[in-house]
Amino acid sequence: MPPPRGTSAETLLAYAFSVRAFTATEAIDTTGLTRSTVLAACEELVRLGWVRELDDARAAGEYRIGRPARRYELDAAGGVVVGIDAGQHRVTVLVADLRGTVLGRAEGALGDSGLDVPVRLGVVGETVAAALLDAGVDPLRVLVSVVGIPAPVDAGGASPGDGGFWDRMNPGFADAVPGHRVVVENDANLAALAERPSSGDASFAALLSGERFGSGLVVDGVLLRGAHGGAGEMRVLDLVEGVGSSDGIGATARRLVAEALAAGDVPPDSPLAADADASVLFRAAHDGDPVALGIVDRLGDRLARVCVLLVSLLDIDRVVVAGAIAEPAGAVIDRARAWLDGAGFDPVPEIVASTLGADVVVLGAVAHAVDAVRAAPLSFALTTRPAVPAL
Repeated sequence: MPPPRGTSAETLLAYAFSVRAFTATEAIDTTGLTRSTVLAACEELVRLGWVRELDDARAAGEYRIGRPARRYELDAAGGVVVGIDAGQHRVTVLVADLRGTVLGRAEGALGDSGLDVPVRLGVVGETVAAALLDAGVDPLRVLVSVVGIPAPVDAGGASPGDGGFWDRMNPGFADAVPGHRVVVENDANLAALAERPSSGDASFAALLSGERFGSGLVVDGVLLRGAHGGAGEMRVLDLVEGVGSSDGIGATARRLVAEALAAGDVPPDSPLAADADASVLFRAAHDGDPVALGIVDRLGDRLARVCVLLVSLLDIDRVVVAGAIAEPAGAVIDRARAWLDGAGFDPVPEIVASTLGADVVVLGAVAHAVDAVRAAPLSFALTTRPAVPAL
């Protein structure tokens, strides 16, 4: 049942989320509620576990004359959220408090079994349990879990049935993941949510660029989804001259190295002769390896064409190259910038590398989960069950 003073409690709780410690007077000035209403709402929220009372202002050294003011703050540890990056080959989980501060982390490997639904759900569940244990948190305290997947997702959390990859990526996580609410979201959309604070008011694309291209699109401050959740899916790249597929920078780098090896273009003393991994390619290019430099040029040209497509369709200001590949692929981004500067396209988007690395999706999942709690906090019942003891 909703608390009896739901409206005033919700107003005060929204204020508590937006500030740190506060007094009743400060809450009155901001919310417009009366003193008696604020004090009653504070008592109610303390009882419900959302707010805690602190030392009064005099004890805290902030008040010297007259009656000391009572101070409160959001009890950020009253519940937790879980962010999950459930990729095809790897799972990363973060547990965070209600302000998004990370409390625990775990990673799980799927390897070549990522398309096996029981294995996928099992690894996701085990990795979430390990992260909760790392945080010392009882699963019953999880309010919202957000699962990021490499598939389009509509507003209800469903992916279009394709009889294959998308079905396996989104088989349903409600029984595998704890939480009063389990939300499934596209991984690139979550990357866009993670990048939004650093992009300000810009219209931008967060372009996941490792194994495949997928983009989270923010236009005029709104995250685009589409009727079936397919906004930002990059299958159209199959038809774009000079791109040819939605394979990302990492996957394309390996393919181009393999083609160079097969053609006999790689000298035996080149590092590419021993390892075709993208990280080896980028190091070799940095060291001046001519074959590696040529491949980096081709990757940069290809990335630039992807950016032109996004800008032409959406009139965005910025493309944020995101994922674990973003930092090591700096030379590719530089080549894409040079290609755009010389190609005569206008306007030319800003192309930047994300600073969030491989965690961009899981950090977006945490942010999305915190936002879900903040949107309707009193719809969740907090539990005071003890934490799981750390091993």
